[in-house]
Amino acid sequence: MIKNIFIAALFLVCANIANAQSKFFTKTGTVSFLSKTPLENIQGINKKSICILNTETGQIDIALLQKAFEFEKALLMEHYNENYVESDKFPKATFKGKIENLSAINFKKDGIYNANISGDLTMHGVTKNVVTPAVFTVKNGNLSAHALFSILLADYNIAIPAAVKDKISSDIKITVDVNLEPSAK
Repeated sequence: MIKNIFIAALFLVCANIANAQSKFFTKTGTVSFLSKTPLENIQGINKKSICILNTETGQIDIALLQKAFEFEKALLMEHYNENYVESDKFPKATFKGKIENLSAINFKKDGIYNANISGDLTMHGVTKNVVTPAVFTVKNGNLSAHALFSILLADYNIAIPAAVKDKISSDIKITVDVNLEPSAK
């Protein structure tokens, strides 16, 4: 009887471990953006982005606080939060998407895998579908992901004042870099 209880408990532990291995997360993902113009380049970096990936379903969710972006100049941060993304009114940006070619990635084997991701990017109160290529790297049981895509500020109702239209690009490049760890839950 004790042997059967032990085997059942061992089975449950193994099932939980196997389930946990399908979910990966980070609280320190890096999301950056670049506005590049002939007059000025503006870059914001957020190293506190949360990312959750379910390797069984391909579901990927990213969330970040707008006020966590850091800039080279403090004045840029103030303008970004108050005048453009209105962080007090719209504090978060989120991406909820899915890996479209999930079967092309072997999360249990070291390698570099190209993927296609599509989903909804929400910021400044507007949600738009985004499609982008991504690269997943599996090395020694560790998982990382990289994606680079562009958005138009006008698509998210972010207006550029005429006084600075030559210093801020209407086409913003966004880079996502995350190192994911297996979830304990």
